[in-house]
Amino acid sequence: MSASCIMVLGTSSGAGKSWLTTALCRHYSRQGLKVAPFKAQNMSNNARVVACASGLGEIGSAQYFQALAAQAEPDVRMNPLLLKPEADTRSQVVLLGQVSQSLSDTPWRGRSEKVWPQIAAALDELILENDIVVIEGAGSPAEINLMDSDIVNLRVARHANAQCLLVTDIDKGGAFAHLYGTWALLPVQDQQRIQGFVLNKFRGDASLLAPAPEMLQGLTGVPTVAVLPMWWQHGLPEEDGMFDERSRASASGAVTKTVAVIAYPRISNLDEFQPLQNVPGVRLIWARNPADLAGLQAADWVILPGSKQTSADLAWLRQQGLDAAVARHAAQGGALLGICGGLQMLGEALIDTHGVDGNAPGLGLLPLVTQFAQDKTVSKTEVLFGPVQGLWSALSGVKLAGYEIHHGQTQGHSAMLAGGSVLREVIPGLAWQNGDGQVLGTYLHGLFESPAVLQALFGAQVPTLATVFEGLADFIENHFEADFLKRLAAPARQN
Repeated sequence: MSASCIMVLGTSSGAGKSWLTTALCRHYSRQGLKVAPFKAQNMSNNARVVACASGLGEIGSAQYFQALAAQAEPDVRMNPLLLKPEADTRSQVVLLGQVSQSLSDTPWRGRSEKVWPQIAAALDELILENDIVVIEGAGSPAEINLMDSDIVNLRVARHANAQCLLVTDIDKGGAFAHLYGTWALLPVQDQQRIQGFVLNKFRGDASLLAPAPEMLQGLTGVPTVAVLPMWWQHGLPEEDGMFDERSRASASGAVTKTVAVIAYPRISNLDEFQPLQNVPGVRLIWARNPADLAGLQAADWVILPGSKQTSADLAWLRQQGLDAAVARHAAQGGALLGICGGLQMLGEALIDTHGVDGNAPGLGLLPLVTQFAQDKTVSKTEVLFGPVQGLWSALSGVKLAGYEIHHGQTQGHSAMLAGGSVLREVIPGLAWQNGDGQVLGTYLHGLFESPAVLQALFGAQVPTLATVFEGLADFIENHFEADFLKRLAAPARQN
């Protein structure tokens, strides 16, 4: 077996590469082909736990969902290099699922040649094992200042002999200039790989685009093969951006519960909140700055999500005045949930003797202390909630599967507990709540991805991921030129 490779390139970040790759994975999978996704390098703090040679490791969430769309088992080879930003100029480097401190300390330009052999080997293995590999690029392939050290766009396309689509976000304006400019900056041999242009997020009458697609084809020789309408409610979890109100699956109807998520600079695993967008009556808002305090004060629930740099995000929280708003919410009896880094923030102190994250006083809303370890905990976990009190009591006895990704190790503050502070451990070593029952903290990601949890908390069911993937495949099949996707994959059918 030797796969055909189809690559989705974009004129910029946010053009639509990730969701189009996901849609293509499901489209080709339901043609009876064995499909795998691939992205050589992903920069994201949204990660999932998957199998790797040493046991379990991390890949970007986008490739995790693409694998599920392809009906394939997620594998670290599908995203061999993951960069998790810890600051504007520093990222933790995860190679084939495992943190590499030496690569994290290596300058970006010096890193490429060190990691390319592993990237190429992972891609080669996927090509040998599948009928089709759908590859996602990163940013733009026409970043001419980065081409000499590229390991994610053109170098991958050449290595895989990939047939490429180039997608652009027409809603931003200037789409034809973006397509032409990107194509024009590519070397001639790479221009020839572009099999079609895709206009994404179009609003209006598509007939008004003429004669631009024909003129662009005259300049480049590349046809525009799809005009994809704006689609807010596709249901795929966001990779990097915040959710827009228009992305709600149920945009109409009365709001019965407002959930505010604190969106600090190094927020991680925000994709796990997508199901809340799909729950009838739930309004999800993001609190980023003091202007959002009014929305935070009106919230029924406040969530402190995961963080890639807990101490820095906790300092930011205080700078914004959001710490006082969170404390006020808890004091007034509002429901408060901390997940992973958010759990750590809820405690009394962050202690870092290894230089992993940083020392900081916590918010003091749970009598807990977190110490950061050099080694990262990466695991898949199935748990059962014990007796849960107060506002979160509906979770009592609920069974769910989730995942852990954290350096912190958390336990009760012994002196405070000896002094009479109340702490309930509702999942051993993973979840605690305060004496009054409105503050809950857990290391477990994926809480709202559990149908049992959604049923318990909201009495609701939401569309499954399988339904979302089928909808994505239907969408592109309805809007791509007839037989184009079949022609694009023709070599796979000749194996």
